[in-house]
Amino acid sequence: MKTSTRVVLGLALSVALLVAAALWLGHSGDGSGRTVLRMRIWDQSFVPAYRASLDAFQRANPDVEVRITVVPWANYQEKLRLDVAGGTADDVYWSNLYEDYADAGRLMDIGALLGPNAARAWDPAAVAQYTRRGKLWAVPQFVDGGTAVYYNRDLLAAAHVDPDELSTLRWGPAAQDTFTPLLRRLAAVALWPYNAANDFQSIVLPFLGSAGGRLQGPDQRFVFDNPEGAQAFDYLVRLIAEHLSPSAADTNDNTDFTRNAFLQGKLALFQSGTYNLAQIAQQAKFAWGVAMIPQGPAGRVSTDNAIGVVASAATPHPEAVRRLLAWLGGAQSQAYLARDGASIPAVVADQGIYRDYWAHKGIDVSPFFDVLRGPRIPSGGGPGFPAAFDVLTQGLSEMFLGRIPVPEALSRTEAAANAAMDQR
Repeated sequence: MKTSTRVVLGLALSVALLVAAALWLGHSGDGSGRTVLRMRIWDQSFVPAYRASLDAFQRANPDVEVRITVVPWANYQEKLRLDVAGGTADDVYWSNLYEDYADAGRLMDIGALLGPNAARAWDPAAVAQYTRRGKLWAVPQFVDGGTAVYYNRDLLAAAHVDPDELSTLRWGPAAQDTFTPLLRRLAAVALWPYNAANDFQSIVLPFLGSAGGRLQGPDQRFVFDNPEGAQAFDYLVRLIAEHLSPSAADTNDNTDFTRNAFLQGKLALFQSGTYNLAQIAQQAKFAWGVAMIPQGPAGRVSTDNAIGVVASAATPHPEAVRRLLAWLGGAQSQAYLARDGASIPAVVADQGIYRDYWAHKGIDVSPFFDVLRGPRIPSGGGPGFPAAFDVLTQGLSEMFLGRIPVPEALSRTEAAANAAMDQR
């Protein structure tokens, strides 16, 4: 065969392969001719609600099929980093640490994609969380609300503690501290009165904030190594040392330990967020309720957090992704997330559905919302934050174990976390 003939045949074959690849990427591969989009999340419990929502989307968009991928939280961030770097990330995926991806050009600009009016329906705090350098990088899905205290009514009654007392509690210097004395009363009837632990969202940030401290400064450098931080962490470490909370050896590597202890009737007070509400309502075999968190020297301070869906800039189906994100950000879609009380939708108009669901169950969820009327402490972020957070978690874990004194732990951990941010 002549060289020229081989070249022509080779070019023809290459074109055919490219066309076939393009067709394969644009279809499901099952002969339906539909565009397949993949959506990644980290919580299996959200699959039924999302499946119902996406089925409704597919009925209105019969040319698109959306498949859900669940990657457990323990492996989510690491696998996502690898997949984004390798160009194999799903078309859309949950993200709460998005800055590195946005700065690297890995995400689609949601404002440009959906228009400037899309964000008007969403919780303002969620919009602010996902806005960076004047651009919106995610479609908020749900918010956590603030932090509150779940309490075991039976254990409180056994210790002759009126639940109304919980709303008056303060932590701080001994002369002002009413929280520790109450925990000592509960220690007579409960294996553990409280859940002081290296729980970043529910314990670390509220205590740091209510001491008057901050996690990061305006330049996103860590700034918790100060008198306010020392006061907050010294208080928590003493609660563990006095056996008023479980050992850090049990809680550092098992984020579910204290929730399970509460469900087993071993823990009297469980400080946490709305993300545990549905499970407690389903599994608790005792009477329980929800109260405000204790006040600190700077009052009651909580953080709030939102989970959003981001879109991969490498998706081969940008128009289908645009339609999907418009749906996921709408009231009709987010109503599915609120109907079973599993989450607080980011669409403000749908948040009443969540509150009405729990009111019908006889559960007052107002403490999760009322605490946010006061000051809030940001939950942290910025380029390099995932790596810095790993360093932060490890440093605080050693401190909670009592292996490093609080002042030394804060100094070393702050320096190491800032160094990790610098090495991004």
